[in-house]
Amino acid sequence: MRRREFVKIAAAAAALPIAARAQQKAMPVIGFLAFASVENAGAQRMLAAFREGLGEAGYVEGRNIAIEYRWAETHVDRLPALAADLVNRKVDVITT
Repeated sequence: MRRREFVKIAAAAAALPIAARAQQKAMPVIGFLAFASVENAGAQRMLAAFREGLGEAGYVEGRNIAIEYRWAETHVDRLPALAADLVNRKVDVITT
């Protein structure tokens, strides 16, 4: 093997980890679907507990996890469309 060929192969091998990292998804996305309204005190407690649980597992919103929120505002008929919207956005998981 000639020296130039060796240098080209070595450079390509060194660039592989950089290319692999560039192809990874930026951060996982959770779809949060709630029947209540965002102003509801119970919903706020539930949301705080949810975020606390994520934090205990090492996930912090905006740092290593994103959350897409959907609130039905106590209109049960809105839930299917809100869930479909989260599915269309290809979130990684939906929590209700």
